Amino acid sequence: MRNLRIAFGLMTTLPVSLPDDWSACDSGRASVWYPLVGLVIGALTWLAWTGAMLLFSPLVAGVIALVVWVALTGGLHLDGLADCCDGLLASTSTERRLEIMKDPHVGAFGVTGLILVLLLKAAALTSVSSLGILLAASFARWCILVAGSMPLARPSGMGADFAAGFRRSFLLWGASLPLGIAFLLGARGVLSALAGLGAAALLLWLAKSRIGGVTGDVFGMIVEVVETVVLLAFLIGR
Repeated sequence: MRNLRIAFGLMTTLPVSLPDDWSACDSGRASVWYPLVGLVIGALTWLAWTGAMLLFSPLVAGVIALVVWVALTGGLHLDGLADCCDGLLASTSTERRLEIMKDPHVGAFGVTGLILVLLLKAAALTSVSSLGILLAASFARWCILVAGSMPLARPSGMGADFAAGFRRSFLLWGASLPLGIAFLLGARGVLSALAGLGAAALLLWLAKSRIGGVTGDVFGMIVEVVETVVLLAFLIGR
C-alpha cells in the first residue's frame, strides 16, 4: 500500500501525503498504480459533471468538469504539455530544445497548445458519457508506463528518477484496469483506446526524434493529449 499512497500523493492534489522516507525513484515503483489513480480522477470528474448537468447547460457543465479535472491533478500534466510544445516544436538543436523545456517561462507554442487541448477537452465533456471519462483518465496514465520504457533524453530529472524504479513488468499489470474498461465499453471503447495508443506512439516518436528520448515533461504531454484523443474518439458517430 506504500506505493499506492505514493502514486496518489504524486499524481493528485487529494489529501494523501507522501511517506516520510520516500525517494524520487519511488515514482517509478508506484507507477503500476497510476491507472487506478486515473480511474479515481475520472470518477470524481464524472461526479462533478453529473452534478453540474443537473444545474447548468451541457457547455457550462463541461467547463466545470474540466476545472475539477485540472484541480485534481494540480495542473501537473499541463505544465509538461506546455514545456513540450515550446521545446519539441522549436527549430533548433537538441541541446537547446532541452534547455527550453527546463525554462519555467511559457512561450507562444506552449500557450497555444494549452488553449487547444483545454478547449477540446471542454467541448468533449459537454456530451461524453461517464465511462468515456473513466477510460480517458485511466488509459492516459497507463501510457506513462509505455513512455517509461523509452530511452531517456537526459540522465537526470523526473524522467530519470522514474526510470530508476520502473520495471517493464508493470506495463502488463497496469494495463488490466484501462483495458478492462475499454472492453466493457465494447467496440467504441476499444477503438478509443487504440486511438489514444496511436497518439502516444506518435508523441513518443516525436520526442525520440527531437530530443533523443523522454523526460518528465513528455510524460505530462502524453497524459494530456491521450486523454483528449480518447474523449474525442469516444464521441465519433454519436
